Amino acid sequence: MPISERAKRDLLRLEDRNQPDYMPGMTSAEKKRRLARMSYRDYLLNVAKVDKEAYWFYMATGRDVFCVGADALPALFAWQMGEWVGGFAGLKLDPSPEGLLANLPGGQHGRQVESDEPVVHFPDGNATLARLLVRWLVPEALPGSNQNDLGTAQVNYDRLDRSSNAARIRLNSTVLNVRHDGDIQSAREVIVNYSTAGRLLEVRGRACIMACWNMFVPYLVPDLPSAQKEALAFNVKGPIVCTNVFLRNWAAFERLGIESVACPTMYHDTVALTDPADLGALRHARNSNEPIAVRMSRTPGQPGLPRKDQHRIGRADLLATSFETFERNIRSQLMRILGPGGFDPPRDIIGIAVNRWPHGYSYTYNSLDDPLEWVFTETDKRPCVVGRQPFGRISIANCDAAASPHTDAAFFEAHRAVTEVLERRAWPFASDTIRRVRHMCSRSHG
Repeated sequence: MPISERAKRDLLRLEDRNQPDYMPGMTSAEKKRRLARMSYRDYLLNVAKVDKEAYWFYMATGRDVFCVGADALPALFAWQMGEWVGGFAGLKLDPSPEGLLANLPGGQHGRQVESDEPVVHFPDGNATLARLLVRWLVPEALPGSNQNDLGTAQVNYDRLDRSSNAARIRLNSTVLNVRHDGDIQSAREVIVNYSTAGRLLEVRGRACIMACWNMFVPYLVPDLPSAQKEALAFNVKGPIVCTNVFLRNWAAFERLGIESVACPTMYHDTVALTDPADLGALRHARNSNEPIAVRMSRTPGQPGLPRKDQHRIGRADLLATSFETFERNIRSQLMRILGPGGFDPPRDIIGIAVNRWPHGYSYTYNSLDDPLEWVFTETDKRPCVVGRQPFGRISIANCDAAASPHTDAAFFEAHRAVTEVLERRAWPFASDTIRRVRHMCSRSHG
C-alpha cells in the first residue's frame, strides 16, 4: 500500500489479538467509562498512538449507523461494534451487561449490536412493509394475498381515499396546523389544516397521531408546552445519501473477486453489489453477465465538529450539490475501483438514482455529547420520552420518539401512540393513571 512503514506496522498491531493494553492499571469498568467519553479517533491517535495514515482506514467507522465517523463516535461504541473494529483486544474488557449497547425493548437507543435473529431483506427495502400495511388497511387498493405477489403488484391509487373505506389514505396533502377545537381539557375534537392541489382544507377527528419528523411537531402544534417543544427540537436527524448505480453486468466485480469495497476517503464511503433477494416475480441477478444495481452510500458532514453541527452542514451540502457533481464522482470512483477489472463507465453504467435523505436517521444519544444516563438507561428524562408525551387528544409517534432509526422502533412507537388513543377513548378519566402504571410495569420487566 502507498502508506508509510509505520502506518503498516500500526495497522497490523491494531488487528493483533496480542496487542498491548493501552490503559494499564485500570479496571474494565474504569476503561469503559473513559472510552465512553472519548472519540474513537482520539483513542486511536492519542491512546493507541497509531500513525494518522493508519487512522484513515478507520475514519469512517460509525457513519452507516450514526451518520458521523470516528471523530464523533464514542470509543466504547466502536469497541462494541465487534472484532472488525481494531485496537481493543489488549484492553481485555468484560462483556457488556445486558442492556448496555444491546437490543433494548423497542429499539430505544439506536445503537443495537448484531443479534442472532435472522435478517429479513426485501429487494425494495422497507417499501415492502409499507405496501403490506396499505394492503391490510385498504385491501382493494393493492390486490393479492401474500408478500411474494407484492413485488410487481400495482397500487390502485383511486381506491385509497374513498368514503366507504374503513381507513382512508390521503396523498399529496401537507399538514400546516394541528389544534384542539377549544380548550384542551374539554375539547372533543382535533382540527387538522392541510394543503392539497393549491387549496387549504381541514379535517376533524376524535384523536390525532403525529407520526412525522418529531423536530417539526412544535411548528405544526404551536400550543404544545414549551418544555415538550424543547425536547422535540433536541432531535437533529442525520443526513444520508443512498445511491443506486445500474450496471449492464458485474463482470468487473467477478474478475477482481470482490463484492464490496470500503472507501473511507472517497466521495462515497462504500460500494457494494446489492444483496441477492428475490420477491415473487422480482428476480435478482444469477450470474455476472446479468444487469445489477450497485449500492453506494455517502454521509455528508464536516468531521471535527460536534455531531449535530455535522448533520446541519451535511444537510446544507446536500441542498447545494448538483446531480452532475454526484455523477462525476460516481463515475470517477467506480473507474478507480473497478477499472483494473475491465470496467468502463460510458459502456457499463446505464442509470444512476441518487436518493438524498437530508433528514435521514433519527438522533441517537451519544456519550460524547449527552448525559450517560440518557445513553445507557431508559430514564424518563431523555428528550425522546419527554417529547412523545400525549397532549390532550394528540399523540406522538415516529421512530424519533424512540431515539432510534430502526424499523422496529417505528412500529413500537406507533403501537404505543395508538394504545394511548384507545385507552383515552375507553377510560377517558383514568387514561393518565393507566399510562403511568403501564410504564412502571414495562420498566420493571426490563
